[in-house]
Order: sequence, then structure tokens, then C-alpha cells
Amino acid sequence: MKLQITGGGTSAGTGLAFVAGFVDAAAFIALTGLFTAHVTGNFVLIGAELVASSTGVLAKLLALPVFMGAVAGARILALFLERRDADPLPWLLAAEAGLLAGFGLCGTLWSPLIAPDGVPALIVGMLAVAAMGVQNAIGRLSLGHLAPTTVMTVSVSQAVIDATDLALRISGNPGQTRARLLRVLPAIAAFAAGALFGAFGIAYLAFGCIALPIAILISLIVLATAPAGAKAAT
Repeated sequence: MKLQITGGGTSAGTGLAFVAGFVDAAAFIALTGLFTAHVTGNFVLIGAELVASSTGVLAKLLALPVFMGAVAGARILALFLERRDADPLPWLLAAEAGLLAGFGLCGTLWSPLIAPDGVPALIVGMLAVAAMGVQNAIGRLSLGHLAPTTVMTVSVSQAVIDATDLALRISGNPGQTRARLLRVLPAIAAFAAGALFGAFGIAYLAFGCIALPIAILISLIVLATAPAGAKAAT
């Protein structure tokens, strides 16, 4: 039986968006510009760094296969659990939390990460990339009814279009347009807030700041495993 966070759907989307923004900003600062929540930015940085003969290219090259492997692993785990009539969502959230715990622990033990393409920095960075790969998979496999939580480009574009249509009163279905706008705004705001917290967190608390997104994931696991009545009440 596949369950979903229903009443707490907004909470799940907002929490995961905050986690993605937090981890992406923290890792970007700590790991010489490595994007973890999405891989598009790494393609741009690879080209820029190759031209500029900079460092950190290997980490960005590895990010794509690691990200893909994490998504594939999440899919396989979800299929395994679904065939046993189990809800994959709590387990996927736990896998993400475990990867982030590894990211924070290894980052703490091996700091300072002086060489961006050194083995310690690569391991730390790929743990964060894998965690965000799992979160991307969660958005597709278990929380497809929610707004995206890791990449805000499409959501921001849609929010601007919907806000413009409502302001100009040209929407064919104002109720649907307003509902769609209200669906993506919390995720956008949470991602932005997460990025700010992640940037300041890594600057002042180093890798210990990762305790915050892990705590959010644990709270979402509790919500996902709560009885149906308790979920509806949240």
C-alpha cells in the first residue's frame, strides 16, 4: 500500500524545499561552487572552469553519474517496498537523511577541505549530491502532487505567469490559477529561506549546520508514518 502525506502535503513540500535550498547553498560555499540539488548549474560551471583552468572540475563531472545513480537507487528501493505493500516515502526520506548525515559527519571530520578535487572533498560532495538525487526521486515517486522542491526555475516562471494573469484578469479559470499559484509559492519561499540559512550556517557553524535539514527530514518521516487521522489533522 502506497501512502502519501495528504493533509501535511504543504508541510512536506515546504520542508523539502527548505532542505534543498539549505544543502545547495551550504555545499556550494563549502565545495568550491558544487551544485547538489540540481545538475544544470554544474554543466555551466564545468565549461567556465575548463576555460579558466580552475579547480573543482572533477567533482562537477562526477555529480551527474552520482545524481543519476541515486535516483536509480531510489527507484529500485521504492519498487522493492511497493511490491511488499509498504510505503516507500518514509524509507526514501530516511535514506536522504542518512546521506546528509554522512555529508555533515565526513565534512566535519575532514575539514578543512583544501583540495576541491581531493578524495575527501569528492566524497563529501558526492554524499550531498546523492542526498539531493534521492530528494528529486521522492518528488517524482511519492510526492508528484506537490510543487518541485529542488529546482525553482519552472516554479518561479509559472508563479509569475499566474500572478500576471490574475492581476490582468485574463485567466480562463481564476480559481484554478490561484490554487496553482498558492501551491508553488510556499516551496519558492522555503527554498530561498533554506539557501539563506544554509549560507550563514556553513559560514558560522561549518558542517554542523547540517543538523537542521536532517531534523526537518526526521519530522517528515514522523509525519509520513503517522496514522491517517493524524496526517489529516496536520
